[in-house]
Amino acid sequence: MAEIIDTTLDRAGALARAVDVLGRGRPIALPTETVYGLAADATRADAIASIYEVKGRPRFNPLISHVSDMEMAARHGLFDPISRRLAEAFWPGPLTLVVARAPDSAVHALATAGLETLGLRMPAGFAREVISAFGKPLAAPSANTSGRISPTTAAHVADDLGSAIDLILDAGPAGIGLESTIVKVENGQLRLLRPGGLEAADIEAIVGQRLLRQDSAGATLEAPGMLASHYAPGAAVRLDATEVRPGEALIRFGGAALPGEEKAAIVLDLSPTGNLQEAATNLFSYMKQADATGARTIAFSAIPDEGLGEAIRDRLERAAAPR
Repeated sequence: MAEIIDTTLDRAGALARAVDVLGRGRPIALPTETVYGLAADATRADAIASIYEVKGRPRFNPLISHVSDMEMAARHGLFDPISRRLAEAFWPGPLTLVVARAPDSAVHALATAGLETLGLRMPAGFAREVISAFGKPLAAPSANTSGRISPTTAAHVADDLGSAIDLILDAGPAGIGLESTIVKVENGQLRLLRPGGLEAADIEAIVGQRLLRQDSAGATLEAPGMLASHYAPGAAVRLDATEVRPGEALIRFGGAALPGEEKAAIVLDLSPTGNLQEAATNLFSYMKQADATGARTIAFSAIPDEGLGEAIRDRLERAAAPR
């Protein structure tokens, strides 16, 4: 089983151990402000291959490369003026920018799935310290079996991948609870490839233009989280439920009871007060709790499609998609 180090109790030891394992081409579970990531050296083919192997992830699905500062980012990506403005406004933070890959970038083509673009993000917190100490970008998708619920605690990672990796760094629950928002500039226009922990309205306020939404039907796979089926529990997922069927698990929102919930396997409320930030933080953890009941279906009440609700509904629609 993986060694688990509490970064709040032994920060220096956790940092040194992380650099050692990464230097041997092995992946580690890394805490970020969004979710826990499965991180490995983005410049080594064997290290990237180990991510795909541990996750069971298809290799046509590109990985985000995480950097510690703008100097590192600029060595690997070519930043147009809009992308640079967004990086300056929101990094470190839950924003991934898809930019042209620099000709001399050392990020291996296996991490980009052969694309000429590169997804870059500067995470906040301990993850950034690890990248800085390691000195190279880290490819880091979520630390879970491919297509399943993303982990927001070290315990989630240990339950899923603990027997397949050497090290899990534990910094407590992820503060945001949703993966990063992914955007790409094309011909001066900004496209939203994946809604996430940074609201679209905040991005639009910086660039002064509307984000173009991605039509996922037949879309080119340009970034993580674009597969039709993703973030899925073992149970089936039923959205916009107005009643609860006997034996279903219920995850509701806003404190409103649903008819039939007294016969539910479990009743959880993402945010009794209707706070979308609280709902985002709880989403994956509550999905895991509901799935653990053994219920065949998890019913979700309606979530507003605004602000962080856009990202929450994106995750739920992919979780409910045919598998």
